Order: sequence, then structure tokens, then C-alpha cells
Amino acid sequence: MAVAAYVLIQTETGRAFQVTEALRASDGVISADAVAGPYDVIVMAQAPSLDELGRLVVSTIQTVDGITRTFTSPVVKL
Repeated sequence: MAVAAYVLIQTETGRAFQVTEALRASDGVISADAVAGPYDVIVMAQAPSLDELGRLVVSTIQTVDGITRTFTSPVVKL
């Protein structure tokens, strides 16, 4: 069963559009949207396991130029 998470992202000033476009092209990213508020971009990501999700965030999402901080919230089934 796949693990999904919302990744809330802060970017450098004026970089939200470029970050959003780059993330939309990344494997494991289901959606990426620029938003208003304390975060600039919100990503829905999915991976086969929690470990793979962590690798996706660290190795793919956090390496996009213009990202300054991420906050990952795994989805739980209640």
C-alpha cells in the first residue's frame, strides 16, 4: 500500500512559480500548487513506503532550486 503525504514548501521570494513547475515534473509528485499563506507551494506526494517517501522528499523535492524549507505531513487513514 502506497504512502501519501502533503509537503508544505517555503521558497525564496519570487520563486514559487518555478518551484511549482519543477516539482510537477518530478516522479512521485501527484500534484503541486502555489498557494497563499505561510507556505508558497503545497505538494501531494506518493511513494511505496515511508522510507521511500523520505528519500523522495530529501533527494528530489528538497533539491529543487529555490526551496528554503519543507514540512512533510504523511496522510493517515483513520
